[in-house]
Amino acid sequence: MDTVYRVTHLIDGAWTDDDAADKRVNPADPADVVVEVSAGTPELVDAAVNAAAVAQEVWAGMTGPARGAVLSRSAQLIRDRVDQIARDLTREEGKTLPEAIGEVRRAADILDFFGAECWRSHGSTFPSGVPDTHVFTRREPLGVVGLITPWNFPIAIPTWKAAPALAAGNAVVMKPAQLTTVSTMHLANALIDAGLPPGVFTLVHGRGSVVGNAIVKHHLVKAVSFTGSNPVGREIGELAASRGIRSQLEMGGKNPVVVLDDADPERAADIIAAGAFGLTGQACTATSRVICTPGIHDAVADALAKRAAAYAPGNGLREGVKMGPVVSESQLATDQGYVAAAVSEGATLVTGGTTDGLHFAPTVLTDVAPSHRVAREEVFGPVVGLLRANDEDHAIELANDTEFGLSAGLITQRLQSVAKFVERIQAGVVKVNRPTGGVDLNVPFGGVKESSNNAYREQGSQALDFYSWTKSVYVGLD
Repeated sequence: MDTVYRVTHLIDGAWTDDDAADKRVNPADPADVVVEVSAGTPELVDAAVNAAAVAQEVWAGMTGPARGAVLSRSAQLIRDRVDQIARDLTREEGKTLPEAIGEVRRAADILDFFGAECWRSHGSTFPSGVPDTHVFTRREPLGVVGLITPWNFPIAIPTWKAAPALAAGNAVVMKPAQLTTVSTMHLANALIDAGLPPGVFTLVHGRGSVVGNAIVKHHLVKAVSFTGSNPVGREIGELAASRGIRSQLEMGGKNPVVVLDDADPERAADIIAAGAFGLTGQACTATSRVICTPGIHDAVADALAKRAAAYAPGNGLREGVKMGPVVSESQLATDQGYVAAAVSEGATLVTGGTTDGLHFAPTVLTDVAPSHRVAREEVFGPVVGLLRANDEDHAIELANDTEFGLSAGLITQRLQSVAKFVERIQAGVVKVNRPTGGVDLNVPFGGVKESSNNAYREQGSQALDFYSWTKSVYVGLD
C-alpha cells in the first residue's frame, strides 16, 4: 500500500503542524491519494524569509568545502532513496517510472556537481597598473533567494535552482508547484538529513498569487528564479524590477525540428517522437513543430504516425508503459482544445487526439500552417504539428517564426546545413540529430526572445552568476 503523505511547510528547519487540506491524486489512478498539502499565507512567507535571513549568515560563514560536503551527502541520500522518491514522483506527476528514476538520479548528480563547485576558486586575480598592489575578486552570496518551481520536473528543477543558490552561500525560500509537493519534500529531507543548518532551505506551499507574490515582494528576498508560464513570469519580472532585485525567468517554448531531404525519415521519426512524446510532451523543450522540406515530408509524417502508436499512454508505474497521463484535467482540456482548433483551422488529424481519463493519445497533425494556433502557442502536451517548407532557407525562416526561442533541432547529414542552422537559428539550445529535450547538467541552459528574460543562464558553473555578486579588492603591499 502506497503512502498517503501529509505535507506542510518547512520553516526554520521544522515542518509546521497546520492542517493539510488540499488533496492530490495520481493522475493515472484517481483512487490513489498521494498527498494532502497545506496552503500557505503571506504571514507564513514572512516567517520563512525572516528565519532564512538569520540562517543564511551561518551558512555563508561556513567554508565553501563545508557547504559542498552537505550537498554531496544529500546527493548520496537521494541515490539511496531513489526507488521510493521515483515511485512517489510518478504517482503525483504521472511520468513513467523509468523517466522518474532518471530525473531523481539527475537531481543527485546536480547536487554532486555543485558540491564539487564549492571546492573551486570563485574569484580571479588581476594585474594592477599600480605598483605593489594585489587585485582580486570574490564571489559573495546575495542573501535570501526565492525559487518558484513548476510541476513537470518536480525534483530536478527545484534541485537545479537550489543547488547553485546554496553552493554560493544563500538561503532558499522555495514555492514548489501545488501539484507536486511530495518530490520537493523528499529533496528537503535529504538536505536536512545531510546536515544543512535549520532555516537555510525553506518550503512554503500554496497558490502563486498568494505565496509566490509574497516571496517576490518581501524586502529581504534579494533575487527570484522562476520557471513556468509566460504571463506569470512577466508579472514576476515586473515585480522584481520594481524592487530593483534580480530575476531569472525561464518560460515557454514552441520548439521546432527542421528535417531536410537528405535525412533518413525513420531515424528522423525516432528523434522527433522522443522529443514530442517522451515525458508526455510536458517539457518546455519538447518538440512541437516539425518543419520538412518537400522531398521528405510525407515519409516523415507516415513514420511519425507509426511511432506515436508505440507511445500509447498508461499508468506510469506499470512495466512497459512508454508514456504517462497528462498531469491534470486542466492540462487535458488544453491539449484537446489545441487539437480541435487545429482541425477547425484546416489541419489534418493523422493520429491521436483521443483520451481515456487523463491518458491522452500522442497526436500528429499535418497541413499545419504557420498562422495556426497549434503552430504559435505552447501546448505542453504530446501534440506535434508538421509544416511544409519550400526549401532549407524557408525551413529556417519558419523555425524562427515564433515569439519563443528555447530549443530547436535539425536533422540532416550535411555539414554545410548544420553550420547554416547553428548560425541562423534563434534558440538558446540547438540540437543536431538529437531530440530537442534533454540537456547536460554541466552546460548552460536558457532561452531567448519570450522564452526567457535572458539575463542569467541556469545549470553548469554559470548558474552561480545569478546567485552571487562580485567584489573587487585592491590590496596595497607597500
